[in-house]
Amino acid sequence: QVQLVESGGGLVQAGGSLRLSCVASGRIFSSYGMGWFRQAPGKEREFVTGIRWDGSRTYYADSVKGRFTSSRDNAKKTVYLQMNSLKPEDTAVYYCALRGQRYYNGDYYDRQSEYEYWGQGTQVTVSS
Repeated sequence: QVQLVESGGGLVQAGGSLRLSCVASGRIFSSYGMGWFRQAPGKEREFVTGIRWDGSRTYYADSVKGRFTSSRDNAKKTVYLQMNSLKPEDTAVYYCALRGQRYYNGDYYDRQSEYEYWGQGTQVTVSS
């Protein structure tokens, strides 16, 4: 069984920064790609960013490119989401997720159906 626990959310003013963390347990973390998704009130959950199992490539939604950066530390079983230049429209619950396929080297990190485990989410609120 895999558990993913996010942390680092909170309230920040527009233009500010936050760093989210997601710690995994229960599986060989280093073999699996990871993703971050978010869900704003009244909206569907959407892709934010993905990172390959070895950290060799990252993927971003157009809405966050140039502002958000994902990274991972496989030794710590942790994936990070650095969020800069935050906007009120970034307000959402942020979820990390672990892919179901080991050593996936494709590019389809935005497909939610390909993630097997999800964290409980952490709230990010950006005030204007």
